[in-house]
Amino acid sequence: MTAAGANVVTHKVPFRHKVAFGLGMLANQMFPAALGIFMVVLVQDLGFPGWMWGILFFLPRVFDSLTDPIMGFISDNTRSRWGRRHHYVFIGAIVMGISFVAMWQLHREDGVAYNFVYFLCWSFIFYTGLTLFSIPYVAIGYEMSDDFHERTSIMAVAQWIGQWAWVIAPWFWVVMYDPDWFSNADSATRHLAVWVGVICMLLAMVPALFLPYRSSVNDKHLIPLTWANIGNGIREIVNSFKDAFGSAPFRKLCFATFLVFNAFNTVAAFSFFIVVYHLFGGKTADAGIWPTLFGSVGALITTFAVIPAVAWMSRRIGKKNAFMLSQGISIIGYILLWFLMVPGKPWMFMLALPFFSFGIGGLFTLMMSMTADVCDIDELATGKRREGIFGAIYWWMVKFGFAIAGLLSGAIMSLVAFTPGAATQPEGAVDGLRLFYSGVPILGTLLAMWIMRSYDLDEQRAREVQIELERRKTRASVQASSGTRTWLRDHDSELQANTRSALSSLSAAEVQALYRQHRNERLYGLCYSAYAPDQQAGDVLAPSQIRRRVALIAPHTRWLRSFACTEGHELIPAAAREHGLKTMVGAWISTDRERNEREIHGLITLAKAGLVSIAVVGNEVLLRGELQESELLALISRVKAAVPDGIRVGCVDAYYVFLEHPALVDACDIILPNCYPFWEGTDIAGASHYLRRMHALVLAASREKQVVIAETGWPGGGQAIGSAVPSAENAMRYFVDVQTWARREGVKLFHFTSFDEPWKMHFEGEVGTQWGLWDKDEQPKYLV
Repeated sequence: MTAAGANVVTHKVPFRHKVAFGLGMLANQMFPAALGIFMVVLVQDLGFPGWMWGILFFLPRVFDSLTDPIMGFISDNTRSRWGRRHHYVFIGAIVMGISFVAMWQLHREDGVAYNFVYFLCWSFIFYTGLTLFSIPYVAIGYEMSDDFHERTSIMAVAQWIGQWAWVIAPWFWVVMYDPDWFSNADSATRHLAVWVGVICMLLAMVPALFLPYRSSVNDKHLIPLTWANIGNGIREIVNSFKDAFGSAPFRKLCFATFLVFNAFNTVAAFSFFIVVYHLFGGKTADAGIWPTLFGSVGALITTFAVIPAVAWMSRRIGKKNAFMLSQGISIIGYILLWFLMVPGKPWMFMLALPFFSFGIGGLFTLMMSMTADVCDIDELATGKRREGIFGAIYWWMVKFGFAIAGLLSGAIMSLVAFTPGAATQPEGAVDGLRLFYSGVPILGTLLAMWIMRSYDLDEQRAREVQIELERRKTRASVQASSGTRTWLRDHDSELQANTRSALSSLSAAEVQALYRQHRNERLYGLCYSAYAPDQQAGDVLAPSQIRRRVALIAPHTRWLRSFACTEGHELIPAAAREHGLKTMVGAWISTDRERNEREIHGLITLAKAGLVSIAVVGNEVLLRGELQESELLALISRVKAAVPDGIRVGCVDAYYVFLEHPALVDACDIILPNCYPFWEGTDIAGASHYLRRMHALVLAASREKQVVIAETGWPGGGQAIGSAVPSAENAMRYFVDVQTWARREGVKLFHFTSFDEPWKMHFEGEVGTQWGLWDKDEQPKYLV
């Protein structure tokens, strides 16, 4: 089991850094905002047919979505004095600015075909720059803090600043179609593009220039960016996609964003046409600034009301609930837009905008923060920080959907027979646009809410992940300073280098044959793995599940160890006794004092019922630092006083905890150390001798009390720890070596564990899930 509750050191971000990141967001949003406004000119003024418009939306964005993951891999593994990402942001800003200006230098006299090809070619260059900029830029944002709420604050500030793009951009419509400014709209875009391109290029450079960075030149964890490794990187990208979509929280974020954002973008361009054709009968001049007000006022509401409100809701009710509430409010807005778009009364649609704005305004404030939380889970599972890859995959979903949205926009206009630029429209065409304008986002939002209903990465779980990451960092720093074999080496108790297992000369086939023989003999003790593949720690165990698993392992052991006395675990001892097993029953002790009381009460109740052979008060409590020694000793004393005579009471902890806490040895009737050569980075050839050394040290400090090894084992897969390599062969070697020694010398030990434990993926990575003698589906391992 894994406990939570320890303090995590979090990193607050100076406000000036949030602003610097936010100015990059302004550029990141101004380019697409201006692009969306200017794109209307292609069909409204330059005569591009709907299919060309769809292609110009689709192909460059598909290209963009394909290059994003590659850029993510490159960004994650770049060694540079400027860090992994900052110089890409700077270069990408320059490419975006120049190409955006060039892209809009379109002239009517060049003809539709030429302008189409010219625009398409420059679009590819622009989106290359966007990839260079945006993927490293977003990853920088994910890395700025490890605090659950500070991440939301960073993204809220960035989105607040970025929203000004959507306040400003709609006013381009006023300028573009005002003859006092320009003779025609395409001339306007040529000039406005220069201002947008240059200003946004400078804004995009700000994060690269003013956010702190750390040199990655000597980072040995990064993959060298050779052509061969980039080829291998493509395979890693494919694997990363599998890893990413294997993460249920990340999968939900991607699909929900895809639905909300791209349902909105499918119909976003229709707002101009609906205002002009529905409210003003197709007269652009009469529409005046109303199309501008629609976008600008909505963006202002998002800036000053929605983003602060969503950030507040996130702190109060959690990110998931804030998402559900904000999207529910947006649905009200889409419904109101159907009823409040009244010809002759254009001001009425303003009443819908506060509701409507919660959709996109709340989406990215929350989703970017939630993606950063998922990156922590990924680090826990893989040991890698892959903000670039995860950001690329997330935005790949967005951009690929955006490309599809562009095609769908053209298809919808064709379906309803709407012709941009025409003085009049066929009957029902405008109402058809309006129907899709409200209906598509409502459908997409409802589907997204349905997907997010079971999102479970809340603040408590995020904090648990942070706690485990901090533990790993602490352990890594200790290992870096004192070597992999931490405690023994620190105390001059390390084994001789030539101490090797007698199995070292045996082949894998010979080891497997020995493993089969030992598996046919009963173990002294076996730890009971409680949770099924679809369960998490804290779920209540079903009686049928407990009985099935106990019946399966009972023929293979004489003792069974359980870890808790609540949430269904209290049923395990009775099930074990039905099969004639002795029981070592644990009360799970943590920083949650109220639960501790329930656990202690449950342990005492089971002991008085005759279902406990050895009573255990806590597992690795002092190792985790969750209680002071005095508190733990008091709990042990309470249990000793309450249980019937003849029941021995002890506490399970790491072997060296008993060496460092003689008072704990004095308090226990029996000494129960956890001994894991694997977690101390021991090579498999010396692992069994390392275990013997651990046992001998505890035995010498035991005050002549019985010593029973409460846990030991070796994982069959996952990431290596120092020289300790998890594999099926090594798991069998360790099992055979340890059982041979224990049976020969009469050492009593519990093997960890019975079944593989998928729930530990989020706390210990893949290696934490692979310690079972049976797999997660309750099938025996290593016997085939």
